[in-house]
Amino acid sequence: MLTDPLTAAIAEAEKLVATAPHIRTDQDLAEGYGYLAGGIAACVHAAWAHSSSHPVLITGTGPYAKMGLDNPDTLYWGAAVRDDAEYVVTGRRGTTCDLSFQVLAGNYTDTNVPGNVTAFDDRAIHIEDDGTFEVRFGPGPADPARNYFPLARGSSQLVVREVYSDWSQRRGTIRIDRVDTLGTPAPEPTQQDAAKRYERAGRALVSRVKTWLQFPEWFYLKLPVNTLTEPRRTPGGLDTQYSSVGHYELADDEAMILTVPASDAPYLGFQIGSLWYISLDYIHHQTSLNNAQAQVDPDGNVRIVIANRNPGVTNWIETLGRSRGILQFRWQRTDRELTAADGPTAQVVPFAAVAASLPFHESNRITGEAWAQRIAARQTAIADRMQA
Repeated sequence: MLTDPLTAAIAEAEKLVATAPHIRTDQDLAEGYGYLAGGIAACVHAAWAHSSSHPVLITGTGPYAKMGLDNPDTLYWGAAVRDDAEYVVTGRRGTTCDLSFQVLAGNYTDTNVPGNVTAFDDRAIHIEDDGTFEVRFGPGPADPARNYFPLARGSSQLVVREVYSDWSQRRGTIRIDRVDTLGTPAPEPTQQDAAKRYERAGRALVSRVKTWLQFPEWFYLKLPVNTLTEPRRTPGGLDTQYSSVGHYELADDEAMILTVPASDAPYLGFQIGSLWYISLDYIHHQTSLNNAQAQVDPDGNVRIVIANRNPGVTNWIETLGRSRGILQFRWQRTDRELTAADGPTAQVVPFAAVAASLPFHESNRITGEAWAQRIAARQTAIADRMQA
């Protein structure tokens, strides 16, 4: 049958999920099966939306199709490109904190991280007073006056990120066209084409599961547990992005307190993730915070409490019963070098000692009603983004 390659790949991916080395509990496995469902949907969608002649920007990750430690503050789009063609990306800038563009050579796999051809945010391009912009990518030389960026040999993907701090910020619009095919119809699909797309979806699914199972091993789990690195430029990421990473392991009667200076960077975000290398539920729970959401203490520091139990403080990050997970800070749109002094410190304390360990605990406390309002704000903001 035409779908046999896909169904075989789904069975292989299910085995990879069921035998993942980090699984300890039924909750871990149940999360893995949900992760698998999102991967199937995303890979089938991408395979059928793919067109080398008429590219489109598609969302590869979101609340229900997670991968790659997706940032709750970010909307992601991607399009396939060729290094011998010219593309025009047009849109209208929203009010979000950041809008960035990145060209990659190759794909993420379980043995390889794609090369970073170019990466920049919207400060590198001219935007009209009404927010509209036009950016061109192609084989020609760079031309800042035309917002033209070269596609080096091997360029294969364009990734666009729209980053929110205040989740009520207004989305922008964006579109990609291949210059030499704009105004012409895309080829009609054939049975052979359909077969190739099912094969492509299957290969992508197995690769997706294998790849992101490797990332915690490569970049997090070899670090000392319950610590974070100094801020460093994100490998293969944006030139103006820094990150601090780590992993935690906490008992139910323990909590971790992270202290980080309130940054002058336009965007600072923190999240925890599972060992599937995906975000936790950030819609109905506070599993992430950014510089617009986090409470800042009078001494200019943000203190975050990571715990399974509710400590009754505004900056509580919920582990949702996961005793182990990923820690990730991101600073974006920076215009200076970050140092260790900009980064976080971590302290593990008995849960009963949380209040005594917070120097401004009285001003950190939050009522149940106010907490429900914070969760409601997350739910409505994500719904307004239509990020499904």
